[in-house]
Amino acid sequence: MRVILRTAFALAAVASVTACAGVPSDPDARASYNEANDPIEPFNRGVYSFNKALDNGFIKPVAKTYRDNLPQTLRDSIRNFLHNLRTPIILANNILQGDQAAAQVTLSRFVTNTIIGFGGFGDPAGDLGAKFRDEDFGQTLAVWGFGEGPYIMLPVLGPSNPRDAIGLLVDSFVDPFNAWADNTDHVEATVSRFGVHGVDLRSRHIKSLDDMEKSSLDFYTTIRSLYRQLRTDAITNGDAGDSIPSPSISFDDGDKFLDQSAQLKN
Repeated sequence: MRVILRTAFALAAVASVTACAGVPSDPDARASYNEANDPIEPFNRGVYSFNKALDNGFIKPVAKTYRDNLPQTLRDSIRNFLHNLRTPIILANNILQGDQAAAQVTLSRFVTNTIIGFGGFGDPAGDLGAKFRDEDFGQTLAVWGFGEGPYIMLPVLGPSNPRDAIGLLVDSFVDPFNAWADNTDHVEATVSRFGVHGVDLRSRHIKSLDDMEKSSLDFYTTIRSLYRQLRTDAITNGDAGDSIPSPSISFDDGDKFLDQSAQLKN
């Protein structure tokens, strides 16, 4: 996991350095280039092809097996537990963003779900109206005014940018669960958590992503646009105005946004 994150950071640095190189001189071409903000697109497409092959050959089949053989209630419990494990990271970023109200909700969710929700496998806090909302250091950097930088496609991890790659690296190193796993030689716990989260996340978007790919002329650019919309929505907490053609863009909301996006393309 740390190797992947170091690779992500290195690619983010490369993307930042190359962002200023190779800008077209033609005004129309330059406008299109700036809008895409993807200066290393050939390289990114190569990584995308690798990720797509990995997904088709391994991740997607495992996700289908997971979805088709585990009851919905069990999958929801696993997802709730993974959400609960992220609480320290979410709470820290709530505080760093100066969002006291969100910090109170995050803390109350953790206490309620840990005590009443059997260690986080249940979500009684959500049933009471305190819905899960993820936060990360990439969002915090955005709130502080840092730009996203050029688009990058990371091996295994997928779409990103320098700001989000740095945020991912910081979150990983300050995560108490990861620190415990490293200090007690239980690295397999971190790997298992990462794997289960990835499979659970992929299992919730199999149909929606398939539909989007079928209706897309260039799925690479569709994913690029989708990622930016998702991140804008996450940073603004769903208050992005007309720039986001959906009331909710969050992979943690199930297939809702992806279904809506697929419908818009049909």
